[in-house]
Order: sequence, then C-alpha cells, then structure tokens
Amino acid sequence: MNASPTVAVVFGAGGGIGSALLSALQEQGRFNQVVGFGRRTQPAIDLLDEGSLERAAAFAAGFGELRLVIDATGFLHDERHKPEKSWRQLDASHLSRAFALNAIGPALLMKHVLPHLPRTGRAVFVTLSARVGSIGDNRLGGWYAYRASKAALNQLVRTAAVELARQSPHALCVAMHPGTVATPLSAPFEKTGLDVHTPEVAARDLLKVIDQLPASASGGFYDWRGESVPW
Repeated sequence: MNASPTVAVVFGAGGGIGSALLSALQEQGRFNQVVGFGRRTQPAIDLLDEGSLERAAAFAAGFGELRLVIDATGFLHDERHKPEKSWRQLDASHLSRAFALNAIGPALLMKHVLPHLPRTGRAVFVTLSARVGSIGDNRLGGWYAYRASKAALNQLVRTAAVELARQSPHALCVAMHPGTVATPLSAPFEKTGLDVHTPEVAARDLLKVIDQLPASASGGFYDWRGESVPW
C-alpha cells in the first residue's frame, strides 16, 4: 500500500518571511507538494474572509496529507496605524484591525486547517507570533494593539493544542517568534545594534527548530533558537 503524498503549506506566502519559508521548503524537497497562499495566489486568501481560508485549506488537503502548515501572516502597521507609544494613542479601529488580522484570522485558519491534519504520525501547525506578545517579558510597554493581539493568538494556539491532541495525538500546534527579520513590517522599527536576520536566515532557523520540536512541545511558544518564550 503506497503512502499518501506529504504536503507542506505556507499561509502568508507573499510576505518576506512567508516567501522565504516557501522557497526553503521547495528547495529541501522533503515534501511531495509545497503550497503557498497569499492575497495574489490561486486560490487567494484574505484573513478577513473566512470562506477563503476554508477553501484554501481544502485545496491544500487535496494534494495529500498536511504534515506541515505554517501561518506566516501578521499585521503591525500600515499607512493609517502605527504602533502606539502611549495609551493616549489607543484607537478603536487600530485595535480592531490588529485583533482581526493577528488573532481572529489565524484562529479561523486553525478552525479549517487543524481538522485536515492526519490522525496518525507527526504533523505540525505553526503560527508566527512575536516576543512582544509575551506578557511576562513585557518591560518596555507601548505597542498595545500588537502586543495584545499576539498575546491573544498565543492563548488561541494553546487552547487549540489541547483539542488537537484528542484528534491527532502526535500532531503539534505551536506559536513561534522568528526574531527581528529584515522585512517591510519591521524596517521602520529596527534599532542600531539589534540582531536583524534576513528572511532567508529566519526561514532556515525556524524550519530547523520545527524539525526538532518534541511532541511535548505542542501548545508552546518558542523562538527561532528553539528556546521557550514566557507567556
């Protein structure tokens, strides 16, 4: 009996880290199929459109067993909204957008992806979170919307991991901090002396850590070095 084809999927494949992850997975050749989704792919995804996420998950599952799924989506700033330096800058529309893209969208992605993970054997779902989403590690303040939405994402991952264990005992659901990566998302906030990685290096480091995560890591929050990040 032939084994089912293995599939790796990257959501947010049009972004800096996402595109690097997609390329790295294609170059590795470990999976029979590598699929990337973004706003300009076919099918396209929109985190504000649950139907697009459901269609993309089903499309990817049509190629075989989803053994690795990475959510590389995320929102920090745009032309209208910048990270807050003070509570005086809190804005309802900014908070809503941050939660919609950093927490609600990924939660709906998990809703439609996790049921497709195989019930036997190792499978991994990873969502890119951020160290600033750590409550225990928050010593600088500011960045209210981004911090809070990523903290919410971490809780969603933790909760989904509990349920996933009942369906697929050997599957993992984890949050990961990729470090500071040289992308348009982080460029305006890079500080002198900060350890900034290229997307290619970040992708390599993330995939290395993912490969080494034990089954007990499910529901955890890890950085690009494989070290646990405080909640």
